[in-house]
Amino acid sequence: MAESLDLTVDLSVLLVACLVLISVLLSPLATRLGAPILLLFLGIGMLVGQDGPGGFEFNDYDLVYDIGSIALAVILFAGGLGTRVRDIRVCWGPALVMATIGVALTAGIVGVSVWLFGMPLLLALLLGSVVGSTDAAATFLLLQGRGIRLRGRVMETIVVESGLNDPMAIFLTLVLVSLVDAGAGVDALSWDLAGSFALQIGVGALTGIAGGLLLALLINRLPLATGLFGVLGLAGALALFQGTQLFGGSGYLAVYLCGVVVMDRIGGERRSELDITHGSLAWLSQILMFLLLGLLVTPHELTSEALAAAGVAFLLIFVARPLAVAIGLAPFRYTPKERLFIAWVGLRGAVPIFLAIIPVVSPGPVDDNFFNIVFLVVIASLVLQGWTIPWLARRLDLQAPDEPGGEEAPAADRKSSRG
Repeated sequence: MAESLDLTVDLSVLLVACLVLISVLLSPLATRLGAPILLLFLGIGMLVGQDGPGGFEFNDYDLVYDIGSIALAVILFAGGLGTRVRDIRVCWGPALVMATIGVALTAGIVGVSVWLFGMPLLLALLLGSVVGSTDAAATFLLLQGRGIRLRGRVMETIVVESGLNDPMAIFLTLVLVSLVDAGAGVDALSWDLAGSFALQIGVGALTGIAGGLLLALLINRLPLATGLFGVLGLAGALALFQGTQLFGGSGYLAVYLCGVVVMDRIGGERRSELDITHGSLAWLSQILMFLLLGLLVTPHELTSEALAAAGVAFLLIFVARPLAVAIGLAPFRYTPKERLFIAWVGLRGAVPIFLAIIPVVSPGPVDDNFFNIVFLVVIASLVLQGWTIPWLARRLDLQAPDEPGGEEAPAADRKSSRG
């Protein structure tokens, strides 16, 4: 029995290591083709899966959810480390509006539209909430690979919005999953939800900032050996994530804000060590998430949901996101070209697919078809929007001239590790 267990572990480690190695080795090809690199990781997972040449049968949603929640926390912490406080100061107003009201508007527009086509309202709103948050990582990888930098505060707005909007989507998803599982009607939506959201965001923000200050103090004061500062940062971030969740706050918001505060408070070699270490950890987490999500998909089952997914993707890309951007950024001074670009950059990535697992593993009526629809919507977003972002940036004349040795380029590089 022990030998069989050891063999299983050995083969699992070998398989994961080989998949990660292949993903890394093929990543320059995706950049050269101008393709979203996230598609590469998903594709490799699907090829190894049961419908691909690998023939590996995998359908453990619970395991993917457990791994994905930790991986997402690591990615968000690294994203916080890559977000400078001065970037937040430049665009905190519009980014905060888009990360809260913008996500709610996107979810509501998609949900109501899908409801009009016959889906139960709460289930339709759940679908809208799952696809409500953006993923800027693919955008920056594409822009970076093509050598494109953006004028004004467009880049900062996209960066900060993407770091802040996940908690809102996660909150809406968890609330609506509980209502759908309970068989509640739309009348169950009440102002109590606003209070619950305020509690989650409030606790998450307070613990994130306080935890960041404490972690920065430890990093600055402790005489640790080189290499241990990255370990300290990771352990502190994960402890903060789980502790905040236990106290009813948003752990994802907490770890993001913790990363922002830590990087603002430390300097020198310790800053560089955290930047490099957690950039690599974020990449590893992102690769593992997408490989597992690719393995989880059964391609032959996607065809039955292709039409529904195409309709949702159309509503999301051409209706919901543009309307949310138009309404959310109306009070702020953005040019029409900037608003159009921000609307088009609303790429979907790991978070919607990860959130789609929650209603599937819950005891309610949602089945694998829900996950398949969300998966196809993300693929459509990555393909349609991902391949056209560099072209649109040039077309709208939003490219900024290169600044060799300047401070702007590293921000995009660091932020690109977020998934």
